[in-house]
Amino acid sequence: MAPVIRGTRILHDGWSRFLVAEVTMPDGTRLAREIEDHGRAVAVLPYDPVRRVALLVEQFRPPALYAAGTESLLEVPAGLLDEADPEEGARREAYEEVGVRLGALERITCGWSMPGISTEQMDLFLAPYGADDRSGPGGGLDAEHENIIVHEMDLATLRAMSDRGEITDIKTLLLVYALRLRHPDLFS
Repeated sequence: MAPVIRGTRILHDGWSRFLVAEVTMPDGTRLAREIEDHGRAVAVLPYDPVRRVALLVEQFRPPALYAAGTESLLEVPAGLLDEADPEEGARREAYEEVGVRLGALERITCGWSMPGISTEQMDLFLAPYGADDRSGPGGGLDAEHENIIVHEMDLATLRAMSDRGEITDIKTLLLVYALRLRHPDLFS
């Protein structure tokens, strides 16, 4: 017998939904487990292979401030998936957050961000761009009070930061490592 969710109750329903699931384990043990539920997400690392730079964002993160006193993190453009197609969502997030129009996307994976607590699955992409593709203002949506600072960073700097453990956002670190693994010539 596999574990079975016998039922759930909603504790909060807002931007995220918080549930308690009543689970029966294979040995008959009954457990209560919390679940944070807000759906799929996307993240993309836009990089310019000619100029050897990448676009990242910095913005206020209340959980990081609460947990560690860290006001902001360096991150790849990312957000919740509103579209049916994750590639469309990645392109939308890149335009909203860093003002770049992306063409081809290189899929890395669709993975669980925090499977012990969250239902979030995140589609991760690498995406080349050129200087002419930066056509929007970036900075995020005013209606969402994102107040995003856009950073165009040298790939050698990102490599050094990843080597020193200075990239603390896991999706960003994974995408920097993926770019280094799949396109090592950009870092030579």
